[in-house]
Amino acid sequence: MNNSLRLIIDAVLVIAVAVLFYLHFADKSAAKVAPAKVVATKTDSTGTVTTEPSTAVVADTDKVAFVVSDKLLADYKGMQDARKAFEGKAKGWERQNETLVRSFQAAVQKYQQQAPSLTPEQRAATEQQLETQRIQSGQKQQQIQQQAQEQEAKMTKQVLDRVDKQVETYGKANGYRLILISAPGGAIAYGRKDMDITAAVVKYLNQEYTAKK
Repeated sequence: MNNSLRLIIDAVLVIAVAVLFYLHFADKSAAKVAPAKVVATKTDSTGTVTTEPSTAVVADTDKVAFVVSDKLLADYKGMQDARKAFEGKAKGWERQNETLVRSFQAAVQKYQQQAPSLTPEQRAATEQQLETQRIQSGQKQQQIQQQAQEQEAKMTKQVLDRVDKQVETYGKANGYRLILISAPGGAIAYGRKDMDITAAVVKYLNQEYTAKK
């Protein structure tokens, strides 16, 4: 299930986080500075005091960076703990599935051993019982698989929601206009190394996660 988990993580990250801070800054002008009107006083040669509008430069930022999804999630303690917990549940589901398979195989073997001594009616009845058991086992296996998929999706969403929230907090606190996600098959084909803030974000996420455990 690790491969399916990785595919879900990358897909959700690319879709949900690629424009993480765009809406927060969407109301700002594309200009690098924004004028703000203020009132300044001026005294002429006759001693008359007048006022006139002035402008003050308001600082803005063009800081843009990206994080690498694989490394971010591999090093994030929250994801590591979530994966361990999920793997523990997965082993339980695997044991249930193996029990179903072994039980059906044992019933088939028993029938094969007894078949020569059974009457046609007994063989027909036993074969019907085996078919019913096969169908029920298949249905139970499908239920186990569906439960595993639902739990995997739930776990992934919980981790990604927390990552999204904390990356947003980190971005605001550090003055970033935009933080992108670099993932396999994503939109970032190239990025300068100095724009890769994965290590810094992972450190921040782990500090936040450890503090709230």
